[in-house]
Amino acid sequence: MSTTPLPSHAELASQLQRDSIGVDASELHGVLCGYIAGGGKPSGHDWLANLAVDAPTPLEGSALTQMQLGSLAQFAGDDYGLTLLLPPDDAPLGIRADCVLQWCRGFLGGFGLAGQLDALPGNVSEAINDLHRIGSADVSVEDEEADEEALAEIIEFVRMAALMIHQEMASREPASDALH
Repeated sequence: MSTTPLPSHAELASQLQRDSIGVDASELHGVLCGYIAGGGKPSGHDWLANLAVDAPTPLEGSALTQMQLGSLAQFAGDDYGLTLLLPPDDAPLGIRADCVLQWCRGFLGGFGLAGQLDALPGNVSEAINDLHRIGSADVSVEDEEADEEALAEIIEFVRMAALMIHQEMASREPASDALH
């Protein structure tokens, strides 16, 4: 399956800064993923408006368009290939951890924007609560090696929670667009 790769965190952050879009790259990717997981369809020229982001229409091939197309492809795939858009592994641990928290907060916001909050299945509600707890946590680095392992486990948990939420929400509703 050929998919559009996600841009790097730095590429997306650079475009957001250039276009004066006041949101962090990880948070915006989380918003997009939450919106998709909640049943939203981020397509067309105004897909950023669906995410409550005031921005010019992204150009074809831009980091924003790569993020949109890559994220849609990852959720559409059946290989559990979702990747969180985070700084590279050589970035400081505290920055990467903070970006995971921002991603979680973004995911929750995007999920809410999709408008599917009534009568969530129990496992979806539990996963949403877990992502809220993660997104509300404080970042402190004490033991670099242990914290590195813990962050890897949290990233994997968040990734699988997002995929499970998407799968559960997709099976819950007939294929139709959410009202906007």
